[in-house]
Amino acid sequence: MIGVAIFSGSLPATRLALTGFDPLFVTFARAALAGLASAALLAAVRPKRPARGEIAAFGVLSFCVVLAFPLLTAFALMRVESAHAIVFIGLLPLATAGFGALRAGERPTRRFWLFACLGSAIVAGFALRGVSLEPADLLMLAAILAGGLGYAEGGRLSRRLGGWPVIAWANVVALPLTLPLAWWLAPPDVSGIPAGAWAGLGYVALFSMLIGFVFWNRGLARGGIAAVGQLQLLQPFLGLALAALLLGERIEPAMVIAALAVVACVAVARRAA
Repeated sequence: MIGVAIFSGSLPATRLALTGFDPLFVTFARAALAGLASAALLAAVRPKRPARGEIAAFGVLSFCVVLAFPLLTAFALMRVESAHAIVFIGLLPLATAGFGALRAGERPTRRFWLFACLGSAIVAGFALRGVSLEPADLLMLAAILAGGLGYAEGGRLSRRLGGWPVIAWANVVALPLTLPLAWWLAPPDVSGIPAGAWAGLGYVALFSMLIGFVFWNRGLARGGIAAVGQLQLLQPFLGLALAALLLGERIEPAMVIAALAVVACVAVARRAA
């Protein structure tokens, strides 16, 4: 739940960062800052190193959660408000559970799948109500697939290596790519960039890319990827509140109803898992 609470601020913070930076810089700068912090943490603590057979899994994890998910959501948030995009996060638990079954060998019950699908159907129904999918919505759906696969890989690796070392290694793996690109894409003049944009960038770099995963990966490893992953159904509700509080975005009644409905599904799905 601590991890979910931290992640719920990711999209509003990304939206805030985009008020002063372009999406490509936000993506690579957040990853580079997280990579540098992770490298310092690994050097200080010296945890267990990944095994040679886990290198491919770390490549998948790094691509999904360090690069693909942040990049896709940043471009989506250039076109829609964070309150709209946040509801799509309600699809992440189903994606996480599906990849948990494929990659970690978990076998949740049929009742679990029923309510996990019901929660996702409610989210999809909200997104598609009376309109066709926008390009930004397709970007969010792609981000959900990347996030689900990354979370499943992170939970699986955390069973042996621990929660924080897994995300730290993933950030460091991407550092040879993210650091040069962040430097190259940096704006030539930062004097006019608002403080809110810097705060948003700092949040997604340290909390969304590192601190949140410390709790999240540990929870997935201890409680099961599918079961604990259902807690993400609470993330839209928390995110909508933050979008209204921090960004002044209007919360439609349909958004609140959809969020409350998926919150109701999480209790049954958690018990059934």
